Amino acid sequence: MAIKFRKDFLKSQLGKEIQLIFQSMMLSDLYTTSSSYSSDKVKYPDSLIPFIDKHMDYLNAHPKLEAYQYIANVKLMTRVR
Repeated sequence: MAIKFRKDFLKSQLGKEIQLIFQSMMLSDLYTTSSSYSSDKVKYPDSLIPFIDKHMDYLNAHPKLEAYQYIANVKLMTRVR
């Protein structure tokens, strides 16, 4: 079964807004936004996928997911306590 991606999501207005939100999270000391492991050695030779790429890829691969609810959940999970 092939994954259905959002059409032109990364270039869309919504995609650009979400990228800005993730970038602001990375610049903030309030969130833990370190890179995580990726098995895709072609795309990520150092085996680390950047925070933004990981979450943008996830949103792109799950078109029925409500993007702003996903961001709210990511903020809760990554919040420094």
